[in-house]
Amino acid sequence: MAAKQDEDVTRANILETIDRLFYRQGIRAVGVDTIVAELGISKKTLYRHFRSKSEMIEAYLRGRFRPIPHESDKHPAELILSNFAWLERSLSSKKEFRGCAYLNALAELGDDERESRNLAAHFKESRRLWFRDLLSKLDVDDPDMLATQLALLVDGAYSAMLIRKDSSSTRAATAAARILLKNAGVSLSLPTIGEADGPPATDQKTPRRPRQRRTG
Repeated sequence: MAAKQDEDVTRANILETIDRLFYRQGIRAVGVDTIVAELGISKKTLYRHFRSKSEMIEAYLRGRFRPIPHESDKHPAELILSNFAWLERSLSSKKEFRGCAYLNALAELGDDERESRNLAAHFKESRRLWFRDLLSKLDVDDPDMLATQLALLVDGAYSAMLIRKDSSSTRAATAAARILLKNAGVSLSLPTIGEADGPPATDQKTPRRPRQRRTG
């Protein structure tokens, strides 16, 4: 039992170190020698947990993924804007911000790491599809196009924050998301919209509510 616990602790330490090094220094820049030196372990120990650097990259990307619930009793527009509010707080609180880990991976990795590239792309696309699913419940004219526009705002917020180091960039993305939703005919009159702490976790199904179009 003690040996199993030691193995679990070692793997957890390896994952934490890989995450920190890959994110701060870059996946390509960090080699196996750097990882084992940082951990103070042998390559044999490292390869007992991960057979290759490719496996380490995949574990790094999977470890950073935070699933967003697809079901909630809250209004779909509230969930969307709450996600932007959460993004704003998350990016502004990071002390060592180096952009989106998945976008960085897609930029760094070549065809020799196709599995990891596909994994990063899948995680990014899952966010856009989450927007699309919620927008479909709001009966907007083109939920796929609007979902793409919202996803672009998220990626733009990451890029702007990386360039300017200014949380106003993410606030601008939230404001732009509200404009896109209003222009699509989505009512934002609910008092709680955009005020939640982040993506909710609940088992309740999101009710379908009719879209309220603007007049005049």
